[in-house]
Amino acid sequence: MSAIDELRQTIARLRGRGGCPWDQEQTHQSLARCLIDECSELLDTIDRLDLPHMREELGDVLIQVIFHAQLAQEAGHFDLEEVAREVNEKLIRRHPHVFGGGKLETSEQVLTQWEQIKAGEKRGQGGAEPAVFKDQPPRLPALMYAEAAWKQMGKKGLVAESGVDAERVARLAADLDPESLGRMLFEIAAAAQSRDLDPEGSLRRHADGLMRHVERRVQKSPANA
Repeated sequence: MSAIDELRQTIARLRGRGGCPWDQEQTHQSLARCLIDECSELLDTIDRLDLPHMREELGDVLIQVIFHAQLAQEAGHFDLEEVAREVNEKLIRRHPHVFGGGKLETSEQVLTQWEQIKAGEKRGQGGAEPAVFKDQPPRLPALMYAEAAWKQMGKKGLVAESGVDAERVARLAADLDPESLGRMLFEIAAAAQSRDLDPEGSLRRHADGLMRHVERRVQKSPANA
């Protein structure tokens, strides 16, 4: 028996009759915070390149994946095999340059193809046509949310529509390195705390407002008239 199967059996036993009262009480919703905590601890080991502890934290994240799959299996929705099968099929489908006859040379080409295939899949499933900006996970940290928004504006040639001073951004970027960036972000967080402001929420709202502003500008442009 593989170690993965042993872990699945352990979690099933914890959930089953005679198992652990805490595990038996859990739901997808109650485990959400556990998943966030475990991912945060994994990210900490990645930042420190602490490989022995990274192995341990990867295991804790794996528990969450298997636990959620166990809950879904008990409710008759799906099991871990179906989760693995679906994501494996997705990887093969979105890498035709590896598993098919195509060939790509750069990471940028790979990312562009990935988004094209993803958009085609959504259309095939009856989804709406892609908007100006692709949807971001609603729980994505605000810095990552803002970074993704700016990246999409740049790729789509929409920086001018945003109203952001691109020259000022370029001047800021010219003097940035990891240390100065960290210091700047920390000082902003400290200043926000001293004024009892929420930097996470403020950044998310600002990024979201910029995206909606750009979408309105694009929709009103003559090309879309």
